[in-house]
Amino acid sequence: SIIIYVPMPKLKAFQKIQTRLVRELEKKFSGKHVMFVGERKILPKPTRKTRTKNKQKRPRSRTLTSVYDALLEDLVYPVEIVGKRIRVKLDGSQLIKVHLDKNEQTNIEHKVLFLFFFT
Repeated sequence: SIIIYVPMPKLKAFQKIQTRLVRELEKKFSGKHVMFVGERKILPKPTRKTRTKNKQKRPRSRTLTSVYDALLEDLVYPVEIVGKRIRVKLDGSQLIKVHLDKNEQTNIEHKVLFLFFFT
């Protein structure tokens, strides 16, 4: 599979033409899945030492969970995420189930198995 990182200001423009672009790139690289993902930055959690250094508050969009949620939305882009369940097992490992919109399921049906192994 091929994952292309796009700068955040250009992501909306890429998503407008993403279906055509992905189709053409998948023809060119036969047998490979192509996905566009926004290039996001995760800022570390402020601690006592870094609080004095950083005068600004950390934005919500730069937190770890926010970046991971946005990454998941980018991976399944043409389809909308309608639900998400997180199951924490006794050993501490997590199983994340993502429910996608049934109406647009045909758009991403061929990539579901790939996404299953990716996450």
